[in-house]
Amino acid sequence: METTPIRRPLTCAIVDDEPLALNVLAEYCAQVPFLALKGQFREALAAVEFLQDNPVDIVFLDIHMPRLTGLQLARLLPVPAPRIIFTTAHAEYAAESYDLPALDYLLKPIRFERFVLATHRARAALAPVGAGATAEPAENLNDALFVRQDNRLRRVLVADLYYAEGQKEYLMLYTAAGKLLTLQSFRGLEELLPPGRFVRIHKSYLISLRHLEFVERTRVQVHGTSLPIGETYREAFLEHLRYHGRV
Repeated sequence: METTPIRRPLTCAIVDDEPLALNVLAEYCAQVPFLALKGQFREALAAVEFLQDNPVDIVFLDIHMPRLTGLQLARLLPVPAPRIIFTTAHAEYAAESYDLPALDYLLKPIRFERFVLATHRARAALAPVGAGATAEPAENLNDALFVRQDNRLRRVLVADLYYAEGQKEYLMLYTAAGKLLTLQSFRGLEELLPPGRFVRIHKSYLISLRHLEFVERTRVQVHGTSLPIGETYREAFLEHLRYHGRV
C-alpha cells in the first residue's frame, strides 16, 4: 500500500523592529503545527548574520525598519534564499516587494486566518516535486476566486479579471464576462488574488498585469480602458515594470 510521505516542519524567522508585531507573529507561528520558529529579530543586521549560518525556509520580514529596510535585507539573504513573506503597515510597498520576489504580502494588523493562508502557500511552494517539475507552476488559467454578489457567490476566473475599481465600500470588478459589483475591500480582494499578478496603481484602481496594454506618465490602458496612476503609487508601480522589463 502506498504511504503518504511525512513532511518536515518548515523552519522560519521573524524580523520586525516593533516588539508588539514581533510577539504577535511569534504567537501565530506557535499555533501553526508545521512551523518551527528558529529566531526573531528587531535588528535587520542581526537577522542577516544569523541567517548566513542558520538557513530557514521562510522569513517573515517587515519592510519599514530603521538603518536597513526589509527590501534591502531581502537582497542580502544567502543563496539559496529563504521564501519571503513581507509584513508591513504600508500598502504602497506591495508592488516592489513582489519583485524580489515575495511569496506573500501581509498588511498589518495581520489577521490570524490571513497568516495561516500565507503559511499554507509557503508549504505548497516548498513541497517536494518530481524530476523535471517545478515548485512554482506558471499561471494557471483555471485559477478562480469567489466573490459575493447579492445573496450568492460568483465564480470569477483570475485570468478574466481586467481591473477593480473602488466605489466607497464596494468594488466594481471589470471582467471578460462583464461588470460585477461586490461588497468587498481592496485588501480583501488582494488576499484572494495570486501574489504578483495584480498591482495597485491608484487608491481607486487595482489592475491585472496580464491585461496591461501600455503605460503613459500619468495613465495606463487596461483592456482598452484608460486609468489614472496615483501619485503615491507611481514609483512602486514603475519599479515593478522596470524589474520585469516592461519599460
